[in-house]
Amino acid sequence: MAVARSVLACVSIAFFAGTTLLCSAQVSPEVQKTAEQLAGSIYTGPSMETLRELTDGYGGRLSGSPAHNRAVEWAIGKFRSYGVENVKAESFVIPNGWQRGWARGQMIAPLSRPLHIESMAWAPSTPTAGVQGEVILIDDLSADAIKAKADKIKGKIVMLDSAKIFAEGFWKAFPVVTASPQRLKDAGALAVLNPERAKSNVIGTYSLDWGGHESPLPEVQVGMEDAKLVQRELEKEPVVIQLEIHNTDSGPIQVKNVVAEIRGAEKPDEWILIGAHFDSWDDGTGAVDNGTGSVTVLELARTIAEIGKPPKRSIRFALWGGEEEGLLGSYAYTQAHLGEMSKCVGVLNTDNGAGHPKGWKVEGRQDVKNGLQPISDALLKDIGGGGVSMDFEYDTDHGPFFLQGVPALDFWVDVTQYGEIFHTSSDTYDKVDPVDFKSGEAIVAATAWAIANAPKPIAPQLDHAGVAEIVKKQEGLAELLTISGQWKP
Repeated sequence: MAVARSVLACVSIAFFAGTTLLCSAQVSPEVQKTAEQLAGSIYTGPSMETLRELTDGYGGRLSGSPAHNRAVEWAIGKFRSYGVENVKAESFVIPNGWQRGWARGQMIAPLSRPLHIESMAWAPSTPTAGVQGEVILIDDLSADAIKAKADKIKGKIVMLDSAKIFAEGFWKAFPVVTASPQRLKDAGALAVLNPERAKSNVIGTYSLDWGGHESPLPEVQVGMEDAKLVQRELEKEPVVIQLEIHNTDSGPIQVKNVVAEIRGAEKPDEWILIGAHFDSWDDGTGAVDNGTGSVTVLELARTIAEIGKPPKRSIRFALWGGEEEGLLGSYAYTQAHLGEMSKCVGVLNTDNGAGHPKGWKVEGRQDVKNGLQPISDALLKDIGGGGVSMDFEYDTDHGPFFLQGVPALDFWVDVTQYGEIFHTSSDTYDKVDPVDFKSGEAIVAATAWAIANAPKPIAPQLDHAGVAEIVKKQEGLAELLTISGQWKP
């Protein structure tokens, strides 16, 4: 906390005393001055109240749900209240809408115990009376492994040994995992039981799908301690459990992105985009995942509109739907705006919570790191955001823009607390530290303003071959993106 307070003091002194931060030949004094104004407005601004309105007022914002749709209208109103008139909702279609109902589970033998369970997202209901069967532990979901065990799987409830399934890495395993529910159903499985990783039988929300498709099998998360009990009993004798879940599947539905724009004064056809996903899972209120990112986008629109002078390039502000189902909203946007992608000089994404800020991840691109470094040295280093990571992660909404060759920055923060609460009922407003949150917003604002006003783009767009070189470094990712239709090798 002491470090965070020193960051606040640094920015506040710089703003209110009218001083400038460390100068760089590539960041003009005018850009530095405006960046300080933006930071000052953020620190004294309404971010926390806006976050409270969103999370307490609308709760979990599952893509396409009534809560998500109401929150979209709220966000449009927020942009307009800030004086950003060029704002609209852009719709896209996902294969299935889904709403959680209720779930219960019981170990029948060899012990009689209630189980802590919740339906996995996009899972169908069980038959009215539920399903009951012996449990079989599976640690290999490949087509050959399931085929070889088909006689043992038939009529059973499959429990996943996730530690072994994902032992060689998430992206390598995930294409196999997404295909497994249909393979398990074909083998005669009754349902899928997925052990939770969090302690104290806290259950998160996940899906085995990529794309918003209803699963062919009932699937549930089971609390970690309950799962360990089942596994211990399986070492001695058969375990029989009963599961009952009731959900609602609405078929294909429209989901909305919210996009606003402040037009540039000198190069209006060139643009940067500041984005975050607006949807969340439904157990909590989506505060760190991704209320803080969404409010950052809104707050940057407010502060930039408030200073009364447009940037050189246009700045777009995007709140995406469908991220949790596979980056669907941001991907849909890139496809709808393919004709404009060549004019996009950079995308800034924030979706890692509001932990203590570090800087930016540049997604494996040395040229982006080189272009960002002067901005980091001049504007970000002294406010705690000077770090630049070469890590490449296709895990949030910068991804579809990266595939188009656009220089992509993903905001880099400490994720210790985030990893403990995201996707769970604990993801609530009270988990957000306002100083870390506002420090992060100031860093994003300074970066965005500098890139929008730079003499030239921070890096060129990559061609398809250049993108492919980076994608293939995450084994299994190209396969998943190809299967989902988001990538052609």
